Amino acid sequence: MSDEAEPAPELKGPDLARAALSRAKAAARAKGLQPGAPRTRARRPDPARSGSGPDGRDPALLRDTVRRLVAERGWEETTTAAGVLANWDRLVGPEIADHCRPSSLTDGELVLVAESSAWATQLRLLTRTLVRRLTEQVGEGVVTSIVVRGPAQADWRKGPRRVRGRGPRDTYG
Repeated sequence: MSDEAEPAPELKGPDLARAALSRAKAAARAKGLQPGAPRTRARRPDPARSGSGPDGRDPALLRDTVRRLVAERGWEETTTAAGVLANWDRLVGPEIADHCRPSSLTDGELVLVAESSAWATQLRLLTRTLVRRLTEQVGEGVVTSIVVRGPAQADWRKGPRRVRGRGPRDTYG
């Protein structure tokens, strides 16, 4: 017998892969690891992935995003006033809404324009009831008073400020 060991047969294909895997498992066992066992240590979260839990990068509902924006900017009063004007039919009912329309809502004063002088008189009698109904539906302090105007004739004036004078005729000569 000779002291020389026989050379190992040359491995090819799947046998080569199996031999490499068994060497890797033996090296892992030598380090105290258990190859093939589930991990017991939690992975560090990858900042590029959201994961299964809620995250600030998750999609949000448009409704919630708009509400947050309105609150951050302090637009609650403006959006509430716009809601009164936009939902007028639903707030006061079809009978009243058919005969008047809201013109403006500024600092709690709602200006209504009636279709006739008879309806303007009727609405003036209903102002307390309308203020109470609007307070119940849209909240306290949104509408504090109502001014009713009759059907308007053509008016050349624009804006809240006025200058005394003859009006549009004074430029004609």
